[in-house]
Amino acid sequence: MKKFVKSILAAGVTSALCIANANAATYRVIDLGEVSGLEYTFSQKENVQGEKALAGSNIYNFPVQYQYLDDDDFDDIEAYAERTHESIIDLNDLEDFTALKAGTPTANDLAWVKLWLGAISDSKYQKVGDSAVLANINGESEEIIVFDTTFADGQLTRSTENTVSGITNEGWIFGTATAPYLPMDFTESDGDEVTHWVRDFTRRAFLTTDNGSSIKSILPPEASYGGESGILDMNDNRVAVGFASTQLDVNTVEDFIEDECADPDYIDDIPVEVCLQNARIGLYHLSAYKWVLDESGEVISSENLGTLVTPNEDDERVYQARAQAINNHGVAVGFAHGWVDENETDPSEGESRSTYAVVFKDGQVTDFTEDHGEYYASQAFDINDQGIAVGHVTTIISGEVKTKFYYVDTNAENMQMVFPDDYFTGSASTARAINESGMIVGTGEAETHNTSTSNPRRNHAFLYNMNEDSFTNINDLLPCDSAYTIVEATDINEDNEIFASAVVKNQRRDAKGELMRDADGEVDVEDVVRAVKLVPIDGEVEGCNSVVEKVERKGAGFGWLSLFAMLTFGLRRKLNLKG
Repeated sequence: MKKFVKSILAAGVTSALCIANANAATYRVIDLGEVSGLEYTFSQKENVQGEKALAGSNIYNFPVQYQYLDDDDFDDIEAYAERTHESIIDLNDLEDFTALKAGTPTANDLAWVKLWLGAISDSKYQKVGDSAVLANINGESEEIIVFDTTFADGQLTRSTENTVSGITNEGWIFGTATAPYLPMDFTESDGDEVTHWVRDFTRRAFLTTDNGSSIKSILPPEASYGGESGILDMNDNRVAVGFASTQLDVNTVEDFIEDECADPDYIDDIPVEVCLQNARIGLYHLSAYKWVLDESGEVISSENLGTLVTPNEDDERVYQARAQAINNHGVAVGFAHGWVDENETDPSEGESRSTYAVVFKDGQVTDFTEDHGEYYASQAFDINDQGIAVGHVTTIISGEVKTKFYYVDTNAENMQMVFPDDYFTGSASTARAINESGMIVGTGEAETHNTSTSNPRRNHAFLYNMNEDSFTNINDLLPCDSAYTIVEATDINEDNEIFASAVVKNQRRDAKGELMRDADGEVDVEDVVRAVKLVPIDGEVEGCNSVVEKVERKGAGFGWLSLFAMLTFGLRRKLNLKG
């Protein structure tokens, strides 16, 4: 049984409230607080009791297992730092190579080891997961350990990748997580003894009904070699939806599992467990799935929600579908593979395909992306009890691939996506949630310059009122001198309270979680991502003028692509950040 691992959160309810002038703006920001051991926190969902499911990233004090590194590895780390350090803020070249080899590195050098390990795909090296699931109950955030386990020294492996999808009104927290990578000794054909890092499965649905004291997992119908599953949403009737592996890819089975992984000559130099681990990539057909749970969270029944198209009998490609949200009437939405030619009835073996937003209703899977020639890779992320679904489509605008948010009435006989105006024509946007009043929240590009890898557009959260056809940058609803820039909104309740992630200035910490100081000994600051809640207040929109001025307010946000890269790799590259 897994136990709740507490992250110390010193801030109480009073200190967690960062309230703007009571008579200014129309929303106040409630900062959900810094979590010990994590640099970033992200909002996911909140229930009617105000309990919240959060995500965390960039874990301090990564538990490097130095005994598995040899002299060549340390030399590679040194070379990696030497050629890369000028492009990364806050990291210098290696400071103490001797201490590093002894397993007692400085914070700077620990950061380099973590980055180096994260860049290596070889199974002979320790893996970096660097993500956390958090429950925020009564104003305090604590980490939930899903499938991770500890090394002999008692430290968590921190090799799992954890995605929290939400929290029910009963307080059940759910999502998807991977198995931990653990070391396995192996003797190669030439007698060399090596270590490989192996995990039991790729990803699996998890559920906790008791704030992490126990973790339940859901095995998929096709669980050979581990299988895959995930819970992406759950309604008030304890009906969960997501995805599950239902079939093996015949080509992978024949070419890898039955061929290479059974070849004595091949597995003389690689453990069969590693061979199978490598074969799991793209091994499964993933179907949209529904599970009905009892009061203790056990599965009563399950159902494959079906497919959008029927492939040619000779088509051996892997097909996928996911149910990403379900309302209290049992109507689910998500996406599924479909034909680019929406009128195709006799598909060829290699029929051109993409993924399209769908509704799962009354035993049918229905595509509501009208023009597959213009829109593709569409998804639906949420649906309210009125049957209004929201999400995004992918399209080409002025030669660039962009997403555009939409809403659609799934009750209509002829469902039609509605594409409201967002920040501007070339802005990418996506809608993440809708409440029963037709208020939609999401995120979109708020800057108009030509985007590039080195200078991506910054994202701001938006609020769209479908009844009034009004689109608002959520940052416009805060005071102009707000310390927070709201970059993504992921949930909105019936009181129009918004659950979001914001960029804000915070004391800078190193890879060990220790405060960093400048040349004068003053504690330095940095932009971090923080989970926040936005609560309506009586006031008036101040009007901060142009988009540029909004972006340059104190605590200005990153472009979302840059932010995503930073969070994924735990570093802050030299971007053109203002604040």
